[in-house]
Amino acid sequence: MIIAVDGPSASGKGTLARRLARHYGLKHLDTGALYRVTGLAVRLAGGDPADPVAAEAAARALDLSLLEHPDLRTEDAGAAASKVAAIPAVRAALLQFQRDFAHEAPGAVLDGRDIGTVVCPEADAKLFVVARADIRARRRFDELSARGDSVDYAAVLADIEARDARDSSRAVAPLAPADDALLLDTSELAIDAAFSEAVRLIESRIGSRHARP
Repeated sequence: MIIAVDGPSASGKGTLARRLARHYGLKHLDTGALYRVTGLAVRLAGGDPADPVAAEAAARALDLSLLEHPDLRTEDAGAAASKVAAIPAVRAALLQFQRDFAHEAPGAVLDGRDIGTVVCPEADAKLFVVARADIRARRRFDELSARGDSVDYAAVLADIEARDARDSSRAVAPLAPADDALLLDTSELAIDAAFSEAVRLIESRIGSRHARP
């Protein structure tokens, strides 16, 4: 079974995807982390994440040890990920890795921005998770503040909006719901309520036969 969970930054899709994977006994892949790894690799090498040549080389090398790098979840790494993700050759280089992961038994929950439209258009269920930009910026601000980072809410909001614009307007695999995706707005939902609604939506599509007892 494959479940696709797409949506913009800080919509809650990653947290939901991890919980859904546990609920259904599936593997989980945060595909955005692959783009973070790629962007971070370019940065660590002294390059520009917007440089197509450097970005493609990093994507093809795909140093998964960087998943444990302390800078992977910083705002700079997120911005770099958004830049490399706009490069068609980078998306092509990472596409097969994601598809192979999804099709290994017993299946997987993948979260990202183009899972339901490009990576796994055959997914059994597709969620498109959204929330208002100001809500998402507050979530990201609180997350960074709790980590001890010195951040400004206005700057976080501006970064969220800029990332949304890049992700939605890129020429290849823009951020958009699949035609058969189920919309989940988490703006006013706590995580438990969002998870319950996600399960309800998924089971309306596939039934409850896959859930663990």
